[in-house]
Amino acid sequence: MAIKIEKKITGFEVKKPQEESATEQEKVHQIAPLLERDDILEGSTYKIKTPHSDHAMYITINDVVINRGTPEEHRRPFEIFINSKNMEHFMWIVALTRVTSAIFRKGGDVTFLVEELKAVFDPRGGYYKRGGKYMPSIVAEIGEVIQQHLVSIGMMEGQLNNAELNAKRQEAEEKLGKDAVAKGQLCDKCGAMAVVRLDNCNCCLECGDSKCG
Repeated sequence: MAIKIEKKITGFEVKKPQEESATEQEKVHQIAPLLERDDILEGSTYKIKTPHSDHAMYITINDVVINRGTPEEHRRPFEIFINSKNMEHFMWIVALTRVTSAIFRKGGDVTFLVEELKAVFDPRGGYYKRGGKYMPSIVAEIGEVIQQHLVSIGMMEGQLNNAELNAKRQEAEEKLGKDAVAKGQLCDKCGAMAVVRLDNCNCCLECGDSKCG
């Protein structure tokens, strides 16, 4: 396409093709490569059993080993599978496993998945899992399973069921009733609806975060 020059030409310079190519390459943003799958992966399988279904849900998370044989060796989640005889949730389970596995393979910080999933609430109401802990939805419990797995491989700090946290949950049930957790408020730290008021202090019964230290 011809360009009309309105001003007087006072000088010019010839731009070499390689210089133009280098300039274009500087504009390209490099995308991190996806994690590669080994032939054999190690993983863990977790069982979820809700009172809303006669069939249990089995969640398998497989890990890939990064920098194997070096001081920087560590495990990262690579893929997730969810299986159940209950076909009621088949469509969204397939979608969830594919999206979650894609995020795992992309690498980087995947811990945000825990907060996002645990913040999902079932409009029909949640349920109490074995041990008396309240779950706002099946998706939220899947988020807790992912959290448990990330803690076990060292990608997240924390311990899901330590003695101090269990003591706070028991105290909440004694003072506020069995449905204390179900009526909890949103936790700014972990995103769970599990913040209750104990001894004039807000405390999360999910992660243990407390405004009073």
